[in-house]
Amino acid sequence: MTVQLFSPEGMMQPVPYNHVSVSTGTRHVHVAGQIARDADANPVATGDLAGQVAQALRNTARGLDGAGATFGDVVRLRFFVTKWQPEMMGDFMAGVESVAGELGLPQPFPPVSLIGVDYLFEPDVLVEVEAYAVLD
Repeated sequence: MTVQLFSPEGMMQPVPYNHVSVSTGTRHVHVAGQIARDADANPVATGDLAGQVAQALRNTARGLDGAGATFGDVVRLRFFVTKWQPEMMGDFMAGVESVAGELGLPQPFPPVSLIGVDYLFEPDVLVEVEAYAVLD
């Protein structure tokens, strides 16, 4: 296994992610920020955070697959969410949970950051996902 995920004793718990990832592979895969667009660049789930999270994760999975990786190889995820408020967490997690089985998302996640931003590059984009994976 190229990725070991864990949370050492004494680190804040419970959280829906592992605090630490250790990778031993030599091929690094970086998936650029993925948003809720289909293959023809059409918006998906406009105004729906859960739907956009799900689509952005599907697009991230396609990028990983194109490099021969899966979410099991991911050592770090980063989410950017526009106008983030803590009360949005339910919708955010609903999007994650709706595709977790379909995409083989590890539970808990690898180390992850959720970063609130004022806006992303187009006004309808609510979330962007970046992934970093390591393969042998």
